[in-house]
Amino acid sequence: MGLCKVSGRVDRILFNIFLVLVAQSAIWQYNSPGLQLVVAAGGGSWEVVVRNAGIASMHTAVTHFGNVVLLDRTNIGPSLLPLPNGICRDNHRDQASKHDCTAHSALYTPGTNEVRPLFIFTDTWCSSGQFRADGTLVQTGGNLDGFSKIRTFTPCASGEDCNWVETETNLQQGRWYASNQQLPDGTAIVVGGRGAFTAEFVPANGRGQYHLPLLTETNDAQNDNFYPFVHLLPNNRLYIFANRDSILYNWEQQITLKRLPTIPGGPRNYPSAGSSVMLPLSAADDWATAEILICGGSEFGAFMDPRARLPASQTCGRILPLAANPEWAMENMPMRRNMGDMILLPTRQVLIINGAENGSQGWGFASNAVLNPVLYNPALAPGTRFDTLTATNIARVYHSTANLLPDGRILVAGSNSHEFYTFSPMFPTELRIEAFSPPYLAAGARPAIVAVPGALGYGQNFVVEVEYAAVPRGDIELNLLTAPYVTHSYAQGQRLLQLGVGAPVRTAAGGYAIATRAPPSAVILPAGYAMLFAVANGVPSEAAWVHVT
Repeated sequence: MGLCKVSGRVDRILFNIFLVLVAQSAIWQYNSPGLQLVVAAGGGSWEVVVRNAGIASMHTAVTHFGNVVLLDRTNIGPSLLPLPNGICRDNHRDQASKHDCTAHSALYTPGTNEVRPLFIFTDTWCSSGQFRADGTLVQTGGNLDGFSKIRTFTPCASGEDCNWVETETNLQQGRWYASNQQLPDGTAIVVGGRGAFTAEFVPANGRGQYHLPLLTETNDAQNDNFYPFVHLLPNNRLYIFANRDSILYNWEQQITLKRLPTIPGGPRNYPSAGSSVMLPLSAADDWATAEILICGGSEFGAFMDPRARLPASQTCGRILPLAANPEWAMENMPMRRNMGDMILLPTRQVLIINGAENGSQGWGFASNAVLNPVLYNPALAPGTRFDTLTATNIARVYHSTANLLPDGRILVAGSNSHEFYTFSPMFPTELRIEAFSPPYLAAGARPAIVAVPGALGYGQNFVVEVEYAAVPRGDIELNLLTAPYVTHSYAQGQRLLQLGVGAPVRTAAGGYAIATRAPPSAVILPAGYAMLFAVANGVPSEAAWVHVT
């Protein structure tokens, strides 16, 4: 959502000329040799892995091949990433460029740092997505001709040919700024959006739309209920949070079961830009305890008066939604933050990264970028849970993303506080991609998974073989993490499961065999691909992908 529009034929021509000139200078700037490496006492390190991805990634997702889908708006004018073989988009509904021979999506390969352009046709601005059981990324909604679209991307190995497909089936209601959550029945629920106070299912399987009173009731003057936070709880109910309020929702019968207490402070959803995770589920308590963490946000009115640059929230709230009398437990972060991404780490900690200290989401509405990530340890006592980590020197504000990679790093991409690609003012369009290495990657020897079944059935017993050069203190953890669809400070479908493990048993080869069991049902982990990490002495292995069905 922005204020300034380029209008008129003369303005459009001048704008396109300007964009070409900027693109030429930007290519020189971003392709200059050498990679930034920042290491400081705060913990963790940063590296620029791509100096010019060609697009600013508004939506980012890691596939089970380990490569990464980058996706921006299509209706933004030319990017700096040409489409191959003379391919162009000719779309009369585009405002910026009706004949466009550049890409607005790409496939990034960690390690080689290759960026391959992908072709996508309809406008994906502020859309939503989720992986389904077979690993296909299903992407929903957007703006203009993309408002009701459903698109799919079936991943492939780097070097193979896979691309976006625009399906013939549409959403029942157009959705812009909605959220998706994969469900135990193999479908995804799509919740809310601008002017959409309903939920629907993809595929619908004969079901219609269902009104959600929460979305109507939280639709205030600045619409702080876009991109609602949606989490699948271990009792097969949904936790849905919008603005400052939340409910327990029976998705099978489409019934609101319970209204939960209002979180203290200001609004938390778009455009106020807090973030949310469900803390790790554990086999140790039979998967029974679900706890929601919500951090950051903005003051009410920050979006309506962007020049005021009102201070962002400094608070986090935790709630046990399935408790008999749930209440919010509040604590303060080391600094104020909105537009922060919250990423579950293999060590069962939470990384809070990106964002700004003032303002809100929107074009040019924020100031004072937060450059330091924060590590949050939910297992520690209040007052001791936060550690401030090494700062980057690249601002990541509106339309930026953060995703956990299988090697344990965090891929950070995007940031564009402008309607079009703009490289000169404060917070320029950011085409560089960074990788942040959390402190655990410099904390000693890493375990390595050397054998694990590639496919698992629910409740299946299996053994993971791990090599480890050090002596483990206690058990070696096995933690399963899903790969979410990350956009607008919310990782849709993010989930971490701490599996039950037996004591490590020495193998003849000198490694360790760890007995464990797959999650018991699709309620605990919807079917699909997940990253399995072994964690020894607080240090994670690289992930092995497993397919749980």
